[in-house]
Amino acid sequence: MNELARSHSNGRCASLSTAPPDAILGLTEAFLADTNPEKMNLSVGVYKNASGQTPILDCVKEAERRLVEEEKTKGYLPIDGLGEYRDRIADLVFAGSIERDRLAIMQTPGGTGALRVAAAFLVGQLSPIRIWIPTPTWANHAAVFDSEGLPTESYRYLSADKKSFAFDGMIEDLQKNSKPGDAVLLHACCHNPTGVDPTSEQWEQIATFMSEKRLLPLIDFAYQGFGKGLEEDAVGVRAVMRHCPEAIVCNSFSKNFGLYSERVGGLSLVAVDASEAKAAQSHLKRVVRSNYSNPPRHGAAIVATIVGDSSLTSLWHTELAGMRDRIRSLRRKFVETMARTGSGHDFSFLLDQHGMFSFSGLNKMQVDQLKNEHSIYIVGSGRINVAGMSEDRMDFLCQAVAKVIES
Repeated sequence: MNELARSHSNGRCASLSTAPPDAILGLTEAFLADTNPEKMNLSVGVYKNASGQTPILDCVKEAERRLVEEEKTKGYLPIDGLGEYRDRIADLVFAGSIERDRLAIMQTPGGTGALRVAAAFLVGQLSPIRIWIPTPTWANHAAVFDSEGLPTESYRYLSADKKSFAFDGMIEDLQKNSKPGDAVLLHACCHNPTGVDPTSEQWEQIATFMSEKRLLPLIDFAYQGFGKGLEEDAVGVRAVMRHCPEAIVCNSFSKNFGLYSERVGGLSLVAVDASEAKAAQSHLKRVVRSNYSNPPRHGAAIVATIVGDSSLTSLWHTELAGMRDRIRSLRRKFVETMARTGSGHDFSFLLDQHGMFSFSGLNKMQVDQLKNEHSIYIVGSGRINVAGMSEDRMDFLCQAVAKVIES
């Protein structure tokens, strides 16, 4: 710091050490630099088709065509975003389970932006507060909360066998250690990085426990429609809405609309009544105004156009089901192909997981070996992006996995 101050006094910046690369995006940088033509990237959580491309949905293309023809301005959006888009969030995420006037909804730059705004709101309005996050969880969760000074604690999520949900461990940890008023991060579906989700019965028990202990649910809803279906994947949200008078839901449409680069997300604060929702919205606006000021229009307009038109909505449902079914097919094919390798390692537990991700059970040494010897890139935790697999290269992948297991 003293050196930095001296350098500033000389009118120049001090020499800074290089920050460590992001645990996931850093792998993509290494992948792009890899010259092996057989390389395979199973790290970053994006959907890819059989050609290895992240496609633009036909419903998105049609919505964009209409927008280009009809758009009349590039003026700023309001601080809380496009009104029609915010109504569509209410429709898709809550489906009438909560009165619209109890919802303070903000359009945000992706689900990550929603989490950051939520963290700032919690620190600014409910401090002192801490948030309990599952172990494991998305690698960026702790960093996002830490950036706003929101203290984090952890609760058990994955059982010791790393194959199933540690329901009893979660409840025990929160019962013993959390305090009324604490926030708890919940993954609505397609848990990242494990793919392991609670059952509908467990969701009811979780929601009841949260209500009885007066904990605040903060739900990360990034993969709606990628697990079992749009409504089926909302079972946890519905349970929380039935039992908890207040909650925050951070959602993303990057995956289910294929709008990764458009950064389309939302924050929905569920309040006890309309007046509380209105007050909360005013504070959320203050957070946004001092951050990115207001959100971008294009991605939100695409979603609003699709969900506001019955024919485009039907097309979207069909395309989303196609992506979901292909992921399931890839998951089954991986399990079946691994069984034929003779490695002796049973991967059938992956069939009970949901969404793009699977916790493979591979350890750090095996992951490094896959990268160094086979140019197959997997997150250090052993998380695999199933949607990054391809049918025609499944044998290559499984043979490589078998070799590192045997060695």
